[in-house]
Amino acid sequence: MKAFGKYISKYLLSFFVFALILLLVNILAFALTFGGIVSREYGSASPANMLEAVAADLSASGISEERMQELNRNRIWAMLLDAGGRCIWEVSLPEEIPTQYTIQDVAVFSKGYLQDYPVFVRNIDNGLLVLGYPKDSFMKLTGNYFPIRAIRIFPLFVTGILAIDILLLFVVYYFSKRKIAKNTEPIMASIKTLSTGKPVDLSIRGELSEIADSVNRASQVLSRQNQARANWISGVSHDIRTPLSMIMGYAQRIAGDHGASGNIQQEAEIIRTQSAKIKDLVQDLNLVSQLEYEMQPLHKELVRLSKLLRSYAADLLNAGIGEKYSVEVEISPEAETAVIDCDARLLSRAIGNLVLNSINHNPQGCDIFLSLVCSVEDVSITVADNGVGMSAEKLRELEEKPHYMESIDERLDLRHGLGLLLVRQIVEAHGGTMKIESAPQSGYKTILIFQRPHGRH
Repeated sequence: MKAFGKYISKYLLSFFVFALILLLVNILAFALTFGGIVSREYGSASPANMLEAVAADLSASGISEERMQELNRNRIWAMLLDAGGRCIWEVSLPEEIPTQYTIQDVAVFSKGYLQDYPVFVRNIDNGLLVLGYPKDSFMKLTGNYFPIRAIRIFPLFVTGILAIDILLLFVVYYFSKRKIAKNTEPIMASIKTLSTGKPVDLSIRGELSEIADSVNRASQVLSRQNQARANWISGVSHDIRTPLSMIMGYAQRIAGDHGASGNIQQEAEIIRTQSAKIKDLVQDLNLVSQLEYEMQPLHKELVRLSKLLRSYAADLLNAGIGEKYSVEVEISPEAETAVIDCDARLLSRAIGNLVLNSINHNPQGCDIFLSLVCSVEDVSITVADNGVGMSAEKLRELEEKPHYMESIDERLDLRHGLGLLLVRQIVEAHGGTMKIESAPQSGYKTILIFQRPHGRH
């Protein structure tokens, strides 16, 4: 779910960043578009600057040649009106511009245009200086006025609106992310559960209901396939056990027949031994299948582990394991009364598989150690030996390479052997964990860790 949340966050954040970038691009475009115009029109040729320059340069003989060239270069015409409204001096005055004006005329054009020329005026000692700019160069708002207070607060208003917009955008992003995560969390959890092979039943309404229906259909298909596979394994196991029992019976009869030759008796004993292994393998296969698809009911009860471990060791020694092997049981004082809620038969089966694993991989003999320790929260059962152990590469392969019972891969290098797989499934069915430790010539150790029941610490 965290990965999906990051995925949603990534794209919502991308939208947020895109909006900010778009805003910055708009501001940059505005600056590039209007910056040149504003800087040009408000430079040395601006009305205010030009009025001041011409007024300072104007004398009884007119203006300097340099100033006149500047006016012509910017296509600006000029005239000086006396107190009576008569033009007493001019530069590049267009033909359609009058040379005599009344007070009313001056009052009108000083705020706007003169024959469509935007004009700007300045009162000097000699009269009224008038500068005319090319048509369509400036737009003058003759009838508008603005309160000073409005002009002062306008930058603050724009800044505040921009900040509020960004804040609202972030709020929308945050709540959109939460809503998407909330609506998709059940779907992601169901898919995660489905990936472990367990069925799900997802109930969602609204826009995502179609996805929920698809997940439920996939769950149903997977359940039917698992059921069919488990039934097939169970059926094959049953079909194999019947002829296998007959083979074992006849082999045992031949092996015990004193009238048969020695070679025949040995071969019959070999057949009986291997048939017993096949029978155990079939039983393990059936149990693994039932545990994998949760078809094996667990008959849980509070079990005192110290008693279970000692009983198993006693049964093992009574059955006889060979002189090359020894079994030692070590139980810490605090673990003597430790109990967990478990299926005693399956837990004994797991311990037995680990012991058998030590025996099978150490034909030269070894010491086998069964130990029980506990802490406040959990209890640990350890099955260890001092045999040949295994290399780090083999240990990594054991932990990482998939078992053929758990893989759909068609490779031939999948891990075989049902012993450890069965142990792990029994442990996981009880909510526990399994750890393996080993090194070459340093033995092999498997630790089974289970949570202690609340109130029994």
